[in-house]
Amino acid sequence: MPEFTLPAPLLQAIRRRLSAGQPLTLAIDGCSAAGKTTLARQLQEKYGCPVFHTDDFFLQAHQRTPQRLSQPGGNMDRERFLQEVLLPLSRGEDVTFRRFDCGAMALTPPVTVPYAPFQVVEGTYCLHPELAPYYTYSVFLRISPEEQRRRILCRCTPEKAQQFFHRWIPLEQIYFQQLCPDARCDLILEDPV
Repeated sequence: MPEFTLPAPLLQAIRRRLSAGQPLTLAIDGCSAAGKTTLARQLQEKYGCPVFHTDDFFLQAHQRTPQRLSQPGGNMDRERFLQEVLLPLSRGEDVTFRRFDCGAMALTPPVTVPYAPFQVVEGTYCLHPELAPYYTYSVFLRISPEEQRRRILCRCTPEKAQQFFHRWIPLEQIYFQQLCPDARCDLILEDPV
């Protein structure tokens, strides 16, 4: 798996907040296959911080209406993510949440993650305007279409790769174009891995 060299501006921002005793909820948004999960994992390894994944908050079948899916970022259960993760974090509380299991198309039993002064949220749609106010620092990862395609083909079956190309990437492009999360973030990383 590719590794990042953790960017100095990000490390400085983390160090500033933590050394001042200020809590830090870091958002990592960006394109599919840009390295969001890799960056989050490396931060977790370095700092021991919990990581929350927006992929755990896809819509359940009954929520997947044409009206909802037509919204930019509408295929994420923002409301549940806000209630189960971001609001408790904003109050300095432990987080109890249910992951969405794509294979079973159902929510898993609840898990509890103890509150920590530094936590990471990673995944496309995490900087949706309804969620963005709950972060203290944000990073956006960009990737060239060619590199994105190469990575998806390397890590997915051909059938799953086609889902990315024909369904998931077009939905995230609508989100990027209409809600411009990159314009509202603190740091942009280009082809970071």
